[in-house]
Amino acid sequence: MHRPRRNRQSPAIRSMVRETTLDPANFILPMFLHEDAVDTPIDSMPGVTRWSLDSLVREAGEAHALGIPAVVLFPKIEETLKSPQAAEACHGGGLVPRAIRALKAAHPTLCVITDVALDPYNSDGHDGIVRRDARGGLTILNDETVDVLCQQAICHARAGADIVAPSDMMDGRVAAIRDALDAEDFTGVLIMSYTAKYASAFYGPFRGALDSAPKEGDKKTYQMDPANTREAVRETLLDESEGADMLMVKPAGPYLDVIARVRATTTLPVAAYQVSGEYLMLKSAAAGGWLDERAIVLESLMAIKRAGASMILTYFARQAACWLRDD
Repeated sequence: MHRPRRNRQSPAIRSMVRETTLDPANFILPMFLHEDAVDTPIDSMPGVTRWSLDSLVREAGEAHALGIPAVVLFPKIEETLKSPQAAEACHGGGLVPRAIRALKAAHPTLCVITDVALDPYNSDGHDGIVRRDARGGLTILNDETVDVLCQQAICHARAGADIVAPSDMMDGRVAAIRDALDAEDFTGVLIMSYTAKYASAFYGPFRGALDSAPKEGDKKTYQMDPANTREAVRETLLDESEGADMLMVKPAGPYLDVIARVRATTTLPVAAYQVSGEYLMLKSAAAGGWLDERAIVLESLMAIKRAGASMILTYFARQAACWLRDD
């Protein structure tokens, strides 16, 4: 008789045969920032804060001290600075470049990742530049958007970003950004491409945090259909061929099959984003006493890593790092 339970009979044996391990080095902490001097709790994401610049630097340093190697920045831009062409995205004195410089000055070993997309800066709320036809219909202009994304990536690289992460899902933007960075001698700046970013309902709390929801229409002409997995393989092969250094799947938990398929397709590192809706569901269930927060969060993160993600963007990064340290 076969007895697989022999390998489960004690904590020591279970630890020796464990196939997947979780470590703070696997985490990337998403951080929201704004121009205000006062930190603002985000109602739609309990426990998450929109930071002032000084607090951002402090909080990032504390996360780094826990073993978290990287943060990714998401700005809430003042309405007066938004425009149809998203010009503020490329402003060298803007919020994100100032934050990059402050973070790198205070924490030289912290990896700073920036979101390259236009929706925080676009008065239309889309990831791309919008054209309206005579009937009022919307078209998201691909190539014109890519031109601005290249300028934005260079702006972030000049400020000291280690990794730029295009999240827009425009065609050809990875190759264009790589060429633009190399032409400016930023050959060492990495590209973490949002390779399989789905048009998901799980993003709702995030859009509230940045006030970046589309004013009209939706994002289904550029973000992926949740019904598709083969399309993720196609996007993976394209981004790898265009020069991406890392690939990302977003969301994470509901798309474990996609993470596994991307992992099987590429030799590049794979990241996955445990998004705001995933975070809110777990926090709400734990707050109601229905789930053990520590246990369910660590299990969800383990599942994401087990599916094939080397890096996990998660709002639980600091809590999870503390829990893992205390084990």
